Amino acid sequence: MRYYYIGVKINTEYKAPYFIGSMIRGAFGYALKKVICINPSFKCDGCFAKDNCLYYSFYEEKNSFHKYRFDINLGDYRFDFGLYLFNEACDGLPYILSALEMVLTQNGLTKENYKFSDLTISLNQEPIFNGNEFKSLNILPKKFEIDTYCPNIKIKLLTPLRIKKNNRFLTNDIDIEDILRSIYQKEQEFKKGEKAFKLDYRPTYSTTVKALNYKPLLRKSNRQGKRMNMDGIMGEIAVLNLDKRSYRLFKLGEIIGVGKQTVMGLGKIEVEEI
Repeated sequence: MRYYYIGVKINTEYKAPYFIGSMIRGAFGYALKKVICINPSFKCDGCFAKDNCLYYSFYEEKNSFHKYRFDINLGDYRFDFGLYLFNEACDGLPYILSALEMVLTQNGLTKENYKFSDLTISLNQEPIFNGNEFKSLNILPKKFEIDTYCPNIKIKLLTPLRIKKNNRFLTNDIDIEDILRSIYQKEQEFKKGEKAFKLDYRPTYSTTVKALNYKPLLRKSNRQGKRMNMDGIMGEIAVLNLDKRSYRLFKLGEIIGVGKQTVMGLGKIEVEEI
């Protein structure tokens, strides 16, 4: 899997909302459509170009795994964020950067339409925009590879993790296998475009220590005109004597996210060696 990570740092006295994922995604979608749409009607239904449209694949295409996700911090009240692009989405980098620049410097964020001039944008940790212009984009995508292994890790659930089991969202506890299954399913959709309903191996580990809590979270959907639940599980899970294949999946989960609504920044995990 190849990927880009776009990092946005904003220096401002304005205070961001507690949860910025939905706001950032919505503002970005509006700008992206404006940047790339070639349909005079500006409508996706029946559009002659939708099969090759980045906006359509990001926002309108149904029953598909999105090739991007926003990376946010919950409750730090800053406008900083990141954006991962996966596989073929990397090819749309110029349009995506143009849309981000439009959001931040022209359209603005929040209902106050805050615009920013003191900002930097990086691509795979290399600065490419200083608030005035973009530098050359001759930076290749990264490839996901694992050349290390540690059997003892702590999994940090940094934003609400939403995983369904037996047609219900988990609220109080979550198993290691549930997290691994979610990451594995996403990887299979990346590789084969097919859904995988279970792991093709049995994970091994000896002990887990959990410190989890259920995080209530709401977002306002302008499209549907109502508030929607974004609740999920947060906290930490310590795992000992984990097998190598599961370690690899957890490291992949750091990049692609886990569970539902990862495009808005949910399901963000971090793997710490212990």
